[in-house]
Amino acid sequence: MSQKIVTLQSVIDSLEILTRAVLSNKQTLNLEEAAAFTGLATSYLYKLTSTQEIPHYKPRGKMLYFDRSELETWLRQGRVKSIAEIERQAVNHIVGPRVGA
Repeated sequence: MSQKIVTLQSVIDSLEILTRAVLSNKQTLNLEEAAAFTGLATSYLYKLTSTQEIPHYKPRGKMLYFDRSELETWLRQGRVKSIAEIERQAVNHIVGPRVGA
C-alpha cells in the first residue's frame, strides 16, 4: 500500500509542477488559476472581488478573470521593511544632511 501512496504523491508533485509551468506563461487567469497562483482559497478570492479589494475582470458579468501582472502587483503591496532598512533610515534621519559638506 505504501507503494501506491508514493506513486500517487509523485503524480501529485508532477501535476503541481506542470500547473506552475502553465501559470508562469499565462497572462489572464481564471478563478482557479488565480487561486493556485496566489495561494489563496477561491472563496477568499470571491470575497476580495465582491468587496473590490483585488483587481479583476468580469467580461460577461459572471466569470471572473485576473491579470497576472496585476495580481503580482497586488500581492506586493504593504511591503514590510527589514530591521536593517529601518536602522539605516534611523541613522540617516539622525545624521541628516550635512550643511556645507
